[in-house]
Amino acid sequence: MMIKESANKFLLASGEGPLYRELNGQEIGDEGKVCPLTHHNRLVLNRYFDYTVPSAFGKNTATIGLGDRLGIASPGHIEAIKNRDVKPILGQQSIRELTLTKRTMEDMIDTATFAVFQEGYKDGFGIDADHIKKEEDIKRSLELGVTMLTLDCSDYIQKDVESASKKQVQDEFAKLDVKLKKYYLNTYSNQVFSLKTRKIAVNEIDVMRNVLIYGKAVAYMIHVFNTYVRHLDRDFDFEISIDETEAITSPEAHFFVANELRKSQVEVTSLAPRFCGEFQKGIDYIGDIDQFEKELSEHVDIAKHFGYKLSIHSGSDKFSVFPIISKHTERILHIKTAGTSWLEALRVIANKNPSLYRKIHAYAEKNVEQALKYYHITPNFEAITPLEDTKDSMLSEYLNDDNARQLLHITYGLILTANRNESSLFKDEIYSMLSENEDVYREYLIKHIGKHVETLDL
Repeated sequence: MMIKESANKFLLASGEGPLYRELNGQEIGDEGKVCPLTHHNRLVLNRYFDYTVPSAFGKNTATIGLGDRLGIASPGHIEAIKNRDVKPILGQQSIRELTLTKRTMEDMIDTATFAVFQEGYKDGFGIDADHIKKEEDIKRSLELGVTMLTLDCSDYIQKDVESASKKQVQDEFAKLDVKLKKYYLNTYSNQVFSLKTRKIAVNEIDVMRNVLIYGKAVAYMIHVFNTYVRHLDRDFDFEISIDETEAITSPEAHFFVANELRKSQVEVTSLAPRFCGEFQKGIDYIGDIDQFEKELSEHVDIAKHFGYKLSIHSGSDKFSVFPIISKHTERILHIKTAGTSWLEALRVIANKNPSLYRKIHAYAEKNVEQALKYYHITPNFEAITPLEDTKDSMLSEYLNDDNARQLLHITYGLILTANRNESSLFKDEIYSMLSENEDVYREYLIKHIGKHVETLDL
């Protein structure tokens, strides 16, 4: 069983046999063995309790990425999705997020597994190596047993082509290999591709532009799949991300990428295009909702044509467009959330330890410029009510203000790793507060993540 003593959790094992012997811990006489929540002991649980081993869910099941930057949110996440028509990807952290929080992928998997054991949750969960770019990270994550890989192809997407003139595009395309040019033009130029409910018409300049923007990225997708995914002897969810770019993914571009992957027999579970408008961190959708619905419907039709799920990145708190997403995807999708659970942790602190919250908020304001190197957001920091003008009883209202939410959202790494004289400025106190108020944090997560699931009608 799982036990908690002060702020620490342990496995308490008793009995005889190989499970008992394999767990590392301290014998306590006839009572059994107290075992810390270590990587070794997680692997032991995996060997003896099948439900603690992560799963892949394939193309026909709705999934929600519930990234846990602190490593303690999964119990609340599990409760929020219980008895819902969606499966949780409990471990979802990018290399960037792990680096900023000084965590490891092993820790991400371990904490998710122990949460599953604590909750007795037996309906399946996944682990996503999120926004992976480098091959060494791909190889390492697969060795650790992730069940999903989100391949971030942004380093291979040519970002200056979208705004290039027709002549510039033609000149650059002319530099490509003759056979390659002939293949692309013969396959796509002036062709009309019929989907179930619409047609995709592609002209010559579309072909050239899409090849220049996405050609290298597609080659990398194919290489990664053939090298690391194709021969896996287990079920696996392979997601393609082409959303980390300023160029909005047109239907023609989406079709081009998907068709090239099909021709190379790349099995894609889900694909994330770059939608119109702004999917910024921790706040609602910014943009023309009618235009979003039009383009979403086009992307859904393409995804259905090729037989994979559409993926919505930076999906936390996009409540205004969730009903639209639910309607068009027919509730078969993947959606990523992460930072919103960190914000709920700060809500707990604002309500339970105002002094600590004030220190965190002030530190975030002072150091936000560093965080802006990693995230694209467009808040008005000047509009945030000064701390000195806010009563303790009103501090949690910062978590309802878009500008303050974004400030706190992107500075998580700086806050969690801040040190003075080799001592943590905030991290230890944050974990202590959340441990003392574990039930409160759980309830906040159930309410907030539950609102996501309910609004998506999952």
